[in-house]
Amino acid sequence: MKARRRHLSKVAFQLTPIVRLWLLRLLIPIGAHRQFVSHMGFNDDATAAQLGLEEWASAMPREFDPKLVRAALRTAHESAELELHNECVPEILRANVARIAKLVGLSDADCRILEFAVMLRCEPTLDLMIGQLGVLSTIRKFHTLALLLNVPEDEIRASLDGQGILAKSGLVVLSRGCASTLNGSLDLLSDAFADHISTSASDPISLLRDTVALSAPAELKIADYPHITATLDILRPHLKHAIETGRKGVNVFLYGDPGTGKTQLAKVLAQELACELFEVASQDNDGDTVDGSQRLRAFRVAQSFFAQRKVLFLFDEVEDVFNDGEGMFGGKSTAQKCKAWVNRTLEENPVPTLWLANSISGLDPAFIRRFDMVFELPVPPKKQRARILNEICSDLLDAPSILRIAEAPKLAPAVVAKAASLVRSIHAQIGPVAAASAFELLIGNTLEAQGHAAIRKHDPNRLPEFYDPNFIHADADLAGVASGLQTAKSGRLCLYGPPGTGKTAYGRWLAEQLDMPLLVKRASDLMSKYVGENEKNIARAFHEAADDGALLLIDEVDGFLQDRKGAQRGWEVSLVNEMLAQMESFPGVFIASTNLMEGLDSAALRRFDLKVKFDFLKPDQACELLRRHCVSLGLPTPQAEHLAHVRRLSQLTLGDFAVVARQNRFRAIRCSGDFVKALGAECAVKQPGKKPIGFLHNYVAH
Repeated sequence: MKARRRHLSKVAFQLTPIVRLWLLRLLIPIGAHRQFVSHMGFNDDATAAQLGLEEWASAMPREFDPKLVRAALRTAHESAELELHNECVPEILRANVARIAKLVGLSDADCRILEFAVMLRCEPTLDLMIGQLGVLSTIRKFHTLALLLNVPEDEIRASLDGQGILAKSGLVVLSRGCASTLNGSLDLLSDAFADHISTSASDPISLLRDTVALSAPAELKIADYPHITATLDILRPHLKHAIETGRKGVNVFLYGDPGTGKTQLAKVLAQELACELFEVASQDNDGDTVDGSQRLRAFRVAQSFFAQRKVLFLFDEVEDVFNDGEGMFGGKSTAQKCKAWVNRTLEENPVPTLWLANSISGLDPAFIRRFDMVFELPVPPKKQRARILNEICSDLLDAPSILRIAEAPKLAPAVVAKAASLVRSIHAQIGPVAAASAFELLIGNTLEAQGHAAIRKHDPNRLPEFYDPNFIHADADLAGVASGLQTAKSGRLCLYGPPGTGKTAYGRWLAEQLDMPLLVKRASDLMSKYVGENEKNIARAFHEAADDGALLLIDEVDGFLQDRKGAQRGWEVSLVNEMLAQMESFPGVFIASTNLMEGLDSAALRRFDLKVKFDFLKPDQACELLRRHCVSLGLPTPQAEHLAHVRRLSQLTLGDFAVVARQNRFRAIRCSGDFVKALGAECAVKQPGKKPIGFLHNYVAH
């Protein structure tokens, strides 16, 4: 501040009449002359010259007479009160404030305070002189403004009270609490707002152009969101009714992974409702980030300005407000610091608002309960992902590639659009084959950067063409189970048995028979190191499957359904409870697979409609599988001795056949004997210390 004052003292600004009157009121009735006039001279010569005291400003210190100077100031003040008492602020500012007053409902006192706050930002000399008063209590600030603006003190107090229209609008707020300077505590919306309102006569809405902007048109349609139809069937009429009736306190919290189309959905809803959509800016004109408190302030003002207009508000990236606590132990967020005001806003805001975030994590429950609706916008289901890929990338990818890429469960529409745009821009230079590869590379890199699995070119879990459930050694008719589920479309199955016996493969086959997408979750996908996250992940998996109409298969389910009698920690019990609750309410087909049937919770076992044991292959099944694999690999028909020896292998599974078939990619299998030898090695691994049968021990491939 000292450096600034030294700079200002070098420049003599031309004072407007109203500023001259304010300065003289500051000096005489309010008493700033005590700091401004010393026994050696003025605190600032430039200001003295502007007030008509050039003679004293240029006098030598020994010739300076403080008493005569103060007398001259009193005379100047008396003249100003007589001559300038009807003076107003500049016409442009006065007219803009009058427009805002009409729009928002400001009182005369509100208008005078707003004008003064703007002039304080625009007039350096006024700002400098206000600073001369030093630190003031809140009561002294009210008293000073009353004398300065010639407005009764009770009206000043009412205007700046938290319930006054001026303060509630957010246009001018008086910081309370600890003592501070008046110019430091009289907080105007922003410097940009001060500049706009004082320099250009325009629609009041345009004065907010740096803080609230009209949103661009939607690029999608409501038909692009079939996966949230049930939610939209409630949300759309709710917003329509709110706009038509002017209902207050309408707020919707929408969250979901980046790129799922949250912002586009807001634009689509506004378009459907035939109303404008305005966004609260997250960056200023210079590209600098606007912090949470500034964004809340802009939202506060805009609510007042748009109250009588048919609009929707979009408050994107609300983590800036609701989850921006700092410090290693997590300080209060911006919203929590002004919790009462946020709560009041969520109950009384006149313009319906859509609040968008990537996650609901960290949102105070007190805020959550005040939203009319809170819902997640998930990544579109597989069928929808395939349709989006086909619409955007049909000129870049063939049909099989589209279906394969659509398998990626976390592939968001925005990721597809961004990658397609980039590849299309270089398509002519790299050609169609490279373009397809480039698109897949970009998609994969983005998914991995987001912490998701990349797209697989070769899915090792894909079923072989000759897959048949008759190859599974089970204690139930698996083909008959599939036939029954085709009719029922609902069921809970527990598949148990040794690893590799075909439990997951059967789930894949069953999904194909039921013409349903398959959602596979392993324990590692659902387990989290954070308390409470496991339950959320389980619920999310069931909800995702229900939304997608998918068959849900959870592998290694024993990690979630251990007998609660042996639980040592509270979260172990809540984990089982959540799993049971989700199983009970899930409307589709659910398969749980486990290698460890012992120790499962008895209540969980009762909830499964069918429990099927998967066991090691029977000899006839093993022989037929060997024949099928030989045909698939182009090998000669198995010799009798090879079939005989495969019958004698113990603990042989479907998984062992799949492993050996994959080995053929890097270690050629030339005959059925090679295949049987490799199967024997896989079985030997399961029985450490046991010598292989004589044939395998001495076998030499032909």
